Amino acid sequence: MSAKILVVEDNPQNRKLATVILQDRGYEVVGVADSESAEAALADGPPDLILMDLGLPGMDGYSLTRKLRTRPGTEAVPIVAVSSFAMPGDREKAVAAGCTSYLTKPIRRAVLVEEVEAQLARVRGSP
Repeated sequence: MSAKILVVEDNPQNRKLATVILQDRGYEVVGVADSESAEAALADGPPDLILMDLGLPGMDGYSLTRKLRTRPGTEAVPIVAVSSFAMPGDREKAVAAGCTSYLTKPIRRAVLVEEVEAQLARVRGSP
């Protein structure tokens, strides 16, 4: 069964890059540009994993992550932060908000695929 991944990214090029990389691996991908669109996409049910840009316009990725952690159906979905923030403490801030892991931009194909597969395996109970 193919996993469904929600990509929450305001930059169209970054959203397209992540979408293409993940679709090439056989994943079903829904891409959205902001928190409001992410919440609307979740009305169809929770994805298997969320890639979360932390620097979203309006409600940022930290706030959306905290909100999703209290929402039935998304409280345990892996949320991988993807951010250009790479200063000391940024990873810890993302994890404190509820992100499962943290990747920095620019997105590197191999690193993204490895992290997504590791998170999905963890949730599915595979080694």
